[in-house]
Amino acid sequence: MIFDLDGTLLNTIGDLAAAANHTLAEMGFAPHTEEEYKYMVGNGIPKLIERFLPPGHRDKATQAQAARLFFPYYDAHKEDATAPYPGIPALLAELRRRGCKLGVLSNKFDGGVQFIMNKCLPDAVDVQHGEGGPQNFPRKPDPVGLLTTIEELGSTPARTVYIGDSPGDIHVARNAGCYAVGVDW
Repeated sequence: MIFDLDGTLLNTIGDLAAAANHTLAEMGFAPHTEEEYKYMVGNGIPKLIERFLPPGHRDKATQAQAARLFFPYYDAHKEDATAPYPGIPALLAELRRRGCKLGVLSNKFDGGVQFIMNKCLPDAVDVQHGEGGPQNFPRKPDPVGLLTTIEELGSTPARTVYIGDSPGDIHVARNAGCYAVGVDW
């Protein structure tokens, strides 16, 4: 079983929304609700930045300015509210007890995946990967990262389930020939 991270194992939306709204305020734009941000995430922070900017202000220069404001704030506050969803630590422990090999594959940058997994769910999975990193996987829904993670776990696509919270997660599972499971929280 291989999981997406943000929105699947960890509730990170509050910290992402806070950083985005801080950025918008600094730029003189109106904020969004946390609920609205749930429909903007899932394709990495550069895509989140593009999506939270107002229409008509999504040019490359404005996105670069927003990134310069977003990243330092998010780096300083990325742990303020982030935590596993209720029941996730127990679920992962039970799956391991039953002999399941577990992995994480996220579009979050690899250093962020390593940091937040070690903080929130240490030693909960066998393999964890994010964007970039030593393998420099392409972003989901490209199946290369998922296929590599499956191989590292000693499995095959036909014996693997990928669990996520976005259409891109369902697409990467299908692209790799895995079973796809979507969570709705």
